[in-house]
Amino acid sequence: MQSIRKDLEREILSGKDEVRSATAKLIRYANRGLAILTHDLDPEIYDHDKFLEPLKKFILPRSFARVRVLIVHPERTMKLGNEFVTIGRRLNSYIEIRHVKPELRDINDAFCIADKRAIVYRADAQRWEGMFASDPAVAASYLERFDQLWLACEVEVELRQLHL
Repeated sequence: MQSIRKDLEREILSGKDEVRSATAKLIRYANRGLAILTHDLDPEIYDHDKFLEPLKKFILPRSFARVRVLIVHPERTMKLGNEFVTIGRRLNSYIEIRHVKPELRDINDAFCIADKRAIVYRADAQRWEGMFASDPAVAASYLERFDQLWLACEVEVELRQLHL
């Protein structure tokens, strides 16, 4: 019989509000960093006080905190603007934004990872269905994929200099 670890938590997410709440909750699992793969910095999640306030509380007391963001379609974010980008410009020693190179943009999913501890994952970035998992094995697997993409991409200079 297989034992189930009690410290592992999984939750099915079925709507925008649930994804937003789970992403805000995810920040509590982070000690050193967040890794975000997003198509357009999902304004319903990352441009919302429910995410931005916990993000500031995570970053500001930790001189070593790091938030890395990969944006698949940065042109949408530049056109619409985003408070997360504004915070990223002010706290650029903590937050780094890169855009996914055009030849690598065949990405359908979106996720946010706290260290190697927890993840909010959506298989289809255009839909709100997804999952929250505080499972180091799952988080580490997606973080490895994120790190490979991160190394293949460049700093998004336009997002850092965007005047909203």
